[in-house]
Amino acid sequence: MFLPMLILAAAVPAYLLGSVNGALITSMLFYRKDIRKFGSGNPGLTNFFRVFGKGGVLLVVLIDVLKTLAPVIFGGWLVWSHYPEMAISEGWLFSSLFEVSLFGMVTAGFFVVLGHSFPVFYGFKGGRGVMAVGTILFAVDWRLALVGWGIFVIMTLLTRFVSLGSMLGAASIPFTQFYLLGLGGYWEFFAALATTTLLIARHGANIKRLIKGEESKLRFRKN
Repeated sequence: MFLPMLILAAAVPAYLLGSVNGALITSMLFYRKDIRKFGSGNPGLTNFFRVFGKGGVLLVVLIDVLKTLAPVIFGGWLVWSHYPEMAISEGWLFSSLFEVSLFGMVTAGFFVVLGHSFPVFYGFKGGRGVMAVGTILFAVDWRLALVGWGIFVIMTLLTRFVSLGSMLGAASIPFTQFYLLGLGGYWEFFAALATTTLLIARHGANIKRLIKGEESKLRFRKN
């Protein structure tokens, strides 16, 4: 029972911090408006930019980055610091101490994205988790961030569809992680796959609009 308790200890704070929404906090604090009532209604960075422009964007990013980094780093440290007890109790063996930390980071990362998507503080109506997933990549390995963000930027610039760039960038994560880090176990892969699947599932409305040719394109100037 040691491993489930360890996962729970990482998951609960990750979910609660993930439920904090930078776009919603910034819109209420600076504009006295609920971002969920404007634009697409999504309390995410893209909709915030479309509605309010670049003012406040840095604060949105700062809040969403910090709320993600803190629980992901904590999750990695928690599992790493209790690895001897976990190995004895559960018989789980890892090929390196980095893999031990990775186990904790990707587990916490999934619950951060879950909290961002279904926040307990805002009636379980949240964003799509793009910034959260992008931040997790930097916490895990800069090479994952380079590939994931690279695909996102290139596809967004080519198509001007932020949603398409986000989904394609996220889709590469589990396989890039497995290829670059060469893990002996599969939990980390499936945790990353679950996170990616959740992000893409949250883009269901965008996918329908893309198919119908109705998806809004990114504009770099506020109307």
